[in-house]
Amino acid sequence: MDWKREWKPLAVMAGVFSLFFYLPIESERVRTAVLEALHLTKWYAQEHVLLCLIPAFFIAGAIAVFVSQAAVMEYLGARANKVLSYGVASVSGTILAVCSCTVLPLFAGIYRMGAGLGPATAFLYAGPAINVLAIILTARVLGLELGIARAIGAILFSIIIGLLMHLIFLREETERVAAQMAMPEPEVSRPLWQNALYFAAMVAILVFANWGKPDAETGFWYQTYSAKWIITSAIAILFGLLLVAWYGLNKWKVLVTGGVTAILAAIFPHEPLLPFSAAVVGLSLITSQDKGEAGDWFAQTWGFTKQILPLLFAGVLVAGLLLGRPGHEGLIPSHWISDWVGGNSLGSVFFASVVGAFMYFATLTEVPILQGLIGNGMGKGPALALLLAGPALSLPNMLVIRSVMGTKKTVVFVALVVVMATISGLIYGSLF
Repeated sequence: MDWKREWKPLAVMAGVFSLFFYLPIESERVRTAVLEALHLTKWYAQEHVLLCLIPAFFIAGAIAVFVSQAAVMEYLGARANKVLSYGVASVSGTILAVCSCTVLPLFAGIYRMGAGLGPATAFLYAGPAINVLAIILTARVLGLELGIARAIGAILFSIIIGLLMHLIFLREETERVAAQMAMPEPEVSRPLWQNALYFAAMVAILVFANWGKPDAETGFWYQTYSAKWIITSAIAILFGLLLVAWYGLNKWKVLVTGGVTAILAAIFPHEPLLPFSAAVVGLSLITSQDKGEAGDWFAQTWGFTKQILPLLFAGVLVAGLLLGRPGHEGLIPSHWISDWVGGNSLGSVFFASVVGAFMYFATLTEVPILQGLIGNGMGKGPALALLLAGPALSLPNMLVIRSVMGTKKTVVFVALVVVMATISGLIYGSLF
């Protein structure tokens, strides 16, 4: 037997055996942590998979099929105009109010289609970090100065991180772009404005289906929240018409899917996930049976789903085991975190950056969590560091990024976020 080749499987089996052999299941903290991991994973499945990830997977699949490589290279490629490419990537969060996991399929789609590493990672950071609603909520709850610092820091972060990633891996990126430029340009079957409207409809469905409830029950934001499903339904009808008129889907199948969705919405008006799920299943069945572009669209969507979804669930499970849900404890006691982020020292700011990078934050949840930590003595520097590192990264996020662009680039990206969040926190803490 070749032990040089077999030692890795043996080590894995021995490690798993030792883990279960010595598992302190009698410990109350271990039992609580296991329940917290399951609670967090259940919450993630209920709140994020159907409304956030599934639309994002379809958008990513559409990018791979309906967006030409030349178009991606022109606007986001390594040779594109830097002001344009980084400008587009850095303000993406103003349109996409998504969390660090929902942005992953979109990032994978544009990166595989030829986007430069710099603009792609700028988009990866900016998508969840530059969230207008989150920044407004930060300013209202945690103070105007922290809200402004978060907005400025997030925009600058995305650009600087993107530029540094481009420079660090310049040689590798140059070779990648050269290989892509040698590929033949695919034929364009429809004008740009039709594809733009098609993508805008999908993005609008993603945004309005996840529109969060504001604190005040008056004003524009609350009215929009109250009508979110009416708006989403109207956009979905438009989207169905586009699929029939421009993308060749069978009109009777689309009509049946729309009819079933409408009936479920009428029967269960307070259970919007049911008609939404019916629409997703119907669209999946229609596109999966198509032999043309729509079939390719579903195949790409399913490919992203198989690659990303298992890693996300594994990451959420581990994050829940270690840190628990907001307001609950995992294996790591919450008072450790509160004790270690007091003041504005280098250690406390760096610790806040690292914890923020590994902890999972759903969109907007970082604000109440941070409010509680500040109430327990958290310094302003660590607070900003956590705001800049937390929403853009998480353990599930890191696992998926590694599968898309490799271990080395992922480690560098995470390190850049942590280091820059630490530096920003130290500067902010010393000024305020």
